This record gives sequence, structure tokens and C-alpha cells, in this order.
Amino acid sequence: MAKASLDQLVGHVPSEECSHPPLQYICAPGLPGKKWPAPVQSCAVLQALHQLYYDPNIENKNLAQKWLMQAQVSPQAWHFSWQLLQPDKVPEIQYFGASALHIKISRYWSDIPTDQYESLKAQLFTQITRFASGSKIVLTRLCVALASLALSMMPDAWPCAVADMVRLFQAEDSPVDGQGRCLALLELLTVLPEEFQTSRLPQYRKGLVRTSLAVECGAVFPLLEQLLQQPSSPSCVRQKVLKCFSSWVQLEVPLQDCEALIQAAFAALQDSELFDSSVEAIVNAISQPDAQRYVNTLLKLIPLVLGLQEQLRQAVQNGDMETSHGICRIAVALGENHSRALLDQVEHWQSFLALVNMIMFCTGIPGHYPVNETTSSLTLTFWYTLQDDILSFEAEKQAVYQQVYRPVYFQLVDVLLHKAQFPSDEEYGFWSSDEKEQFRIYRVDISDTLMYVYEMLGAELLSNLYDKLGRLLTSSEEPYSWQHTEALLYGFQSIAETIDVNYSDVVPGLIGLIPRISISNVQLADTVMFTIGALSEWLADHPVMINSVLPLVLHALGNPELSVSSVSTLKKICRECKYDLPPYAANIVAVSQDVLMKQIHKTSQCMWLMQALGFLLSALQVEEILKNLHSLISPYIQQLEKLAEEIPNPSNKLAIVHILGLLSNLFTTLDISHHEDDHEGPELRKLPVPQGPNPVVVVLQQVFQLIQKVLSKWLNDAQVVEAVCAIFEKSVKTLLDDFAPMVPQLCEMLGRMYSTIPQASALDLTRQLVHIFAHEPAHFPPIEALFLLVTSVTLTLFQQGPRDHPDIVDSFMQLLAQALKRKPDLFLCERLDVKAVFQCAVLALKFPEAPTVKASCGFFTELLPRCGEVESVGKVVQEDGRMLLIAVLEAIGGQASRSLMDCFADILFALNKHCFSLLSMWIKEALQPPGFPSARLSPEQKDTFSQQILRERVNKRRVKEMVKEFTLLCRGLHGTDYTADY
Repeated sequence: MAKASLDQLVGHVPSEECSHPPLQYICAPGLPGKKWPAPVQSCAVLQALHQLYYDPNIENKNLAQKWLMQAQVSPQAWHFSWQLLQPDKVPEIQYFGASALHIKISRYWSDIPTDQYESLKAQLFTQITRFASGSKIVLTRLCVALASLALSMMPDAWPCAVADMVRLFQAEDSPVDGQGRCLALLELLTVLPEEFQTSRLPQYRKGLVRTSLAVECGAVFPLLEQLLQQPSSPSCVRQKVLKCFSSWVQLEVPLQDCEALIQAAFAALQDSELFDSSVEAIVNAISQPDAQRYVNTLLKLIPLVLGLQEQLRQAVQNGDMETSHGICRIAVALGENHSRALLDQVEHWQSFLALVNMIMFCTGIPGHYPVNETTSSLTLTFWYTLQDDILSFEAEKQAVYQQVYRPVYFQLVDVLLHKAQFPSDEEYGFWSSDEKEQFRIYRVDISDTLMYVYEMLGAELLSNLYDKLGRLLTSSEEPYSWQHTEALLYGFQSIAETIDVNYSDVVPGLIGLIPRISISNVQLADTVMFTIGALSEWLADHPVMINSVLPLVLHALGNPELSVSSVSTLKKICRECKYDLPPYAANIVAVSQDVLMKQIHKTSQCMWLMQALGFLLSALQVEEILKNLHSLISPYIQQLEKLAEEIPNPSNKLAIVHILGLLSNLFTTLDISHHEDDHEGPELRKLPVPQGPNPVVVVLQQVFQLIQKVLSKWLNDAQVVEAVCAIFEKSVKTLLDDFAPMVPQLCEMLGRMYSTIPQASALDLTRQLVHIFAHEPAHFPPIEALFLLVTSVTLTLFQQGPRDHPDIVDSFMQLLAQALKRKPDLFLCERLDVKAVFQCAVLALKFPEAPTVKASCGFFTELLPRCGEVESVGKVVQEDGRMLLIAVLEAIGGQASRSLMDCFADILFALNKHCFSLLSMWIKEALQPPGFPSARLSPEQKDTFSQQILRERVNKRRVKEMVKEFTLLCRGLHGTDYTADY
């Protein structure tokens, strides 16, 4: 691009700009097919802006916006920007002109000849001076533009930029009044650090400019101190000073250099108009990471913060939430960011303890969050930080601080449990759903804090909670509120959910107290349920106590308002205590059956309940399981038989899917054998199974014909097919080898299903069967037949056009990869058209759906290593491998999402590792044509890439890096901001 001339840069353009001949044409908003000429002329920009602001048609607005964004980055923006700033233009037009200038300066600085810097700077100063008494939004954008220019010129071309700005705006000969000049200067000084934070400066330049700005603080802070402290400064100026200070401290200015301004900001907290700006400035100053180095300054700040206590109390008393919130932010910023540094100052322990107590006051601020107060939540992270810092000291120092702070943390527990209490039923009834949800999240945060505090206080915390609950429930002196009881139980639950309380001596007492609780409220009942659930592991170690709480849980099952808590608690008990539940099994099954039949619970809770029953039945004798299964599922089987006879309709479908879901969730957890190791995944083997067929298999065989009948009517409904497949898939995953008797008939059914109407869920189930049974000689024939059938059907689907079925293609690719991984022999069959499979997988690489592309890449990374051992695979790779490589290069060249590049790199790595001689020939041929895989690439870049790839046969990570670099070159993004997080 040619260097801009002085006239272009400073706006001395001919007034008859619209008569300039067009150099090119750019699509423009307006009438269909209309073209606007470029160089982009100010009259065209005005027309587009008018359309953007005033045209009622949203499509026209969008077109105008798109065109204007292009205009802003065009070379002609140097022309029209200055014209749009003319006094006769409205602020919206002027704003666009100023924004265009900023974009040109910040992004296209290299276009500007060095001998034009001063002219551009002078013109910007002139415009800022003019707008000092004009539109504020335009003034701000002009200041941002000048700030960007200053950052680009510092430190060499403009070494004293900030000092020059101060001097120029303090000049007496300016036509603008003193206050206007002062506000314009402050605006410029405020946006300068902000522009630095977001600037696109190269890293080495950023360091130089940061150092330069740190030096320039000497020109800024004395001015700010003077303006903030002099009584004659109007409120608008002082507020701007505070914002400016707030902006500069984020450049990590040494805290000791800020002392005077911080003290002035504390003084300004008494002025209600300056309060918010003062809080922001103080918090930003205190929170900068480097501040902890300046311990003496931090120690001077503690009295200033403590001095706000009276103002804080007054604000709380008057219900002034904004003031209490702001003061709390300051106290927490000092405590949270610098607790370690301040704890280290042992001789000042009392002043820091006073600060901690002030934060405690903020934690316990009266009122219910978030309705009457929003401050207490700010403090919770502080308590984590303080505890971590105390526990990080060496033993001797830690013991001293434990002595000081253990009482503080016990007080904190009381405060948090008080804050966690629900309001009265009447008050809670008036809360909005959003307020209730915020309160729920707040209680979760309190729960996390209590769990964390247990590390500091240990078993004594549980004893403390138990004593309080015991006194509350046994006292006859005064009636207790359910809220108080609920909060104490909530504290127990918070700790028991994540901490091992199996050795706690208070849990037996707590289990004994729970039945004494008078449950008259849904929230209390919920917490009782969740507390019992949290203690389910303890109950497994102390089964004699199960009978104390199980009746409560079974009773709660009948209450729809306690659906989530009661069902999840029963599920936990059935999972953890299943070997101790046989005496209660009949009762649990009967109550569960009753609530299921009455349809008390929503679908998801019904599924949980079936999972709970699966755990329960797993521990019974086989004949007992079969007896309970019969009574439990017979009503559903009868209902399903009836539904299978009816003509399909939407309500039928919901009922069928529900019943199938209940069965699949039951079979998910019903497992009568024991795993040797629960952490080894699906490949694990099981210990010997009791004699006789598995009860789940027995039931599946009994209902198999019925399921087939249902399928015959609903084969074209993906949801029903998915629900049927889920029953078998979950059973296979749970039973593993025990499922073996079902394999032949399931393979046959799947084959018929998929042949009639292909569905992804059938392929997913086939993949499970391949994974678990394909290696067993006895099961290989039916699995091979099924594999060949679904492959043949899917290949036919590809011939008809697979684009409408990305889910099927995805599942098919995963099935092929699983077959190669688990049983490559499946690819030895003569009836398998490996060539067609290969070509379909190449086609799938070009799908727009990322999961499908990933699955296809996964197939190739499994296939390529088999070149040597499976003759048919080696042959097809030799014949069609070049086609695969071209598809991969096209994807890297820009046809696929950048997020998928690692997957394509895996294919290149596999090709290089297993087909090196072929790849070295193909890659040079493939990259030969000009413009492939991208017109942006030079022959040298393509040659470098191919050499890099061929050289790297060991380090897969390096190949991924090469591919990422290459795709950026292909897309024209190399070295741009778009690659920052790539």
C-alpha cells in the first residue's frame, strides 16, 4: 500500500470529493444491486450512516453496518474521517469519523510516513481542543485516537508524550475555558492507559512503552493530587481525576507512589457524588499484583480502611446498600490481596485482626441475600485466602495464628449459618424466582466455604454443630424456628458431602436426632433428605442405624415437593448400603412401585428411582431378584403390550419412551456380579457369577418379542428406536460377559432394524457389541454378519446422498474405528468393500459437522497403522491414499474449522509413520498445483511444510504445531490477533 500523503492524513482534501473517479467497486447498502464507488467518499459514508441510524428496514441497517466496517479500514478512511468531524455534522456522524481515525492509527500505523507524525498529532490536538466544549462521545474517541498515536510514537519519536499533553492543555492562549481544557486533558490521560491495555503493540514494544509510561507518572500524579485536593475543583473535575487515577494504577504503578492519591481518594469517600469513583480507584490501587511488595504502605492503609467502620455501620443502619457494598469492596481488596504480607507483620497482628473483624461484619451484614443485601457474598473468597495463608506458615507460626484465628472461624461458621437461613414463609413467598435462584447459589457458596473451613477447625466443628442442634431440638424453654434447625443441618450436610465423616463420634447422635425434627416445611424436609443422603457412606459402615432414617426417606417419596431430595437420597442409600438392605427390600420396592404408579415424580426422578431399585435388587438372591422384578415391571409390560396394539400417536409415543426409559435405567444398575476393579473401564472381567442365568437377561428374553413388536410400528421414529437401543446398550455395559446369551438374537434384531430404516442409535449399540464380544470366537459370527450388514446399508446410504444424515455417518465412523481397534479381522472378510468404506470416510472428512469430521479422522488414525497386517487395507491405501491426503490438505487449507486441525494432523502423522514412501511422493505432487490448498501460499512455503512433515515421524505434538502454523498461512491469519489464543 502506498504511503499516505500529508493531505490525506490531515484532511486537506478537495471539497468536490464525490467527483473523484472510482478505483474499484465495493458492495454497498441501499437499493438491490447498487454499487458505491471507492475510494470511499464522504458522501457515500454519510448515506450509509443515514441508512444505519434511520432506515427502519433491519436488512438495510445490517448491510450499511457491514459496508461501514469495510469503509473504516479502507485507505480512503484518511480522506473522509476529517470531513465527518466538521462542525456542521451531527454527533453520530462525527463519532464515526473519530472512530475511523482511531482504527487507522491503531491498526495501520505502518502506512503513515514518519515525516507526517507531527502533522497528524497537531491535527488531533486541534480537534480535541475543539470538541472539549462539544460532544463528549466524540471527544472520547478523539482522545483514544491520540492515545493510540502516542503509544505508537513512544518512547523514541515522542519521548515526553504525557508531559507534552499536560503542557499543551494548560496553555493560556487556548480558546476553550479552563474547566473544558482540564476535562479534555483528564479524558485524554484516562484513556491512555486503557488504550495501552488493549493495544496491538508487539510484545517487545509493549515492554518499552510500559516503562516509558511508568516514568511519565511523574507528570500525571502531581496534577491529579492538586486537582483532587484543591477546594475550588468542581465535582465533575474531581470525579474525572479519580477515574484517571483508577486507570493509571492498572499499569502497576508502585503503590508507594500512589500514597497521596489513595489518601485523597479515602477522603473523597465522604462525598456521595465521588463515592463510586473513589471506591473504584482505591480497589484498583490496592489490588494490583505488585502492591504486596510495599508492606509499609499497606500498613498505612489499614487505619484508613478501619476508619470507614462508622460510615459502614451508618450505611447498614440506613439501608444504604451501595455505600456498604463499596466499603466492603475496599476492606476485602486489602484483606484478600495482601493477607499473607500482612500476616507476616507479626507486630501488627492486632490491626490486621481488626480488619478481619471488619470483614466479618460485612459477611454477617443484616438482611437476606440478595433481597435486603448484596454485600456478604463479596467476602467469601477472603476466608478461603486467609485460611490458606495461615495453614501455609511453618508449624510454630501457624500454631500462633491458629490460636488467634480459630475463634474467628468458629464465629464465621455461626455467621454463615445465620446468613444461610431462609426468611419467613410469608417473606419468601414474595421473592421472585430469580431471587430464589440467587439465594440457592449463595447457599451453595456458603456450603463450599463451610466445607473448606473444616480443614481449619476439624472434628470440633462437627461437635459444635451437633451441640447446637441437640440443644435446639431438646430445649423446652423456647420454641425453635425451622430456619435455625435447617441451617444447622445444612452445615452438617455441606461438610459430610465432601469430607469423610466415617470416624466422627457425633454422627450417631445426629442420626438419632434427625427423627426428632418436626418437619413442617418443604425446605427443612429437603435438607433433612440431603443430609441423610450425605451420610449414606457412614450408614453403610453402621447398618444398624439405617432403620432410624429409612422410614423418613420412604415417607418423603410420596411428596412431589420433595421429589429431587427424596429420590436422590434413596438412590445414594441403595448404592452405598445395598448389602445391608435385603431386610428392607420388600418395603422399598412396594413404596417405590406405589409412587411410580401414582406418577408423583417427573420423568428424570422416575429414572433415578429405577436406578435406586437396580442397586437394591443387585444384592438379593437371584430368585428374590426375579420375584421383585416380576412385581415391579409387570404393570409396565402390560401397559407396553397394550400400547403395542394401538395406532401410533404422540401420547402413545411418550408413554412407550417413558416405559423403555424406566427399564433401561433399572438395568443400568442391576448387576449381580462384582467387578474386580471398578476403575478399569468396560474391558474389565468379573468375578464368578452365581449359578443360573442373569435376571436381567431373563427379563430381556421374556420381553424381547414385545420390544420387537413395538419396534415394528415405530421403526421410523428415532426417539423410540433410541429408547429401545438404550435398554440393550445399558444392559451390555453393565452385564458385560453375562449378556452373552442375548448376543445372537440382538444382532439379528439390529440388522433388521437398520436394514429397514438406518438410525445412529443402532450403530452405537452395534459398536458396544463389537467392543465387548467381537474378540470372543463364539460370538464373532453373528457380530461379523451384523457388521457387514450395517456397513452395506450405510454404503448404500452414501450412494443416495449422506448429507442429511451426519449423525449416522458419525456413528458409522466410530463403529469402523472400534472394529479396527478391537477386532481388525472384521476387515478381512471378502464381502466387506474396504475401498468403498475408505472413499466414504474421505467424503465424511468434508462434512461441516465437527463431530462427524472428528469421527472420520479417528477412523483413519486406526486404519492407517493396519496397512501392513490387513492386506485389503494396505491395497486401498496404496490406491486411494492420495485422495485422502488431498482431502486433508484441503481441510487444512481452509475448508475445515481451525478447531479440527489436531485431528487432521493425526492423519498426516499416521500417513508419515506407516506409509512414508507413498506420502513423500504424494505430498509433493499434491502441493504442486498453484493455488492449492490456498492461493495465499508461495511455493517456498508449501515446500517447507512438506519437508517439515516428512522429517517428523516421532513427535506427534510437533506435527500438530506445524499444521496449525500452516493453516494460519493458508487463511491469511498468520501473525494476526486472531491467532493469540490459538
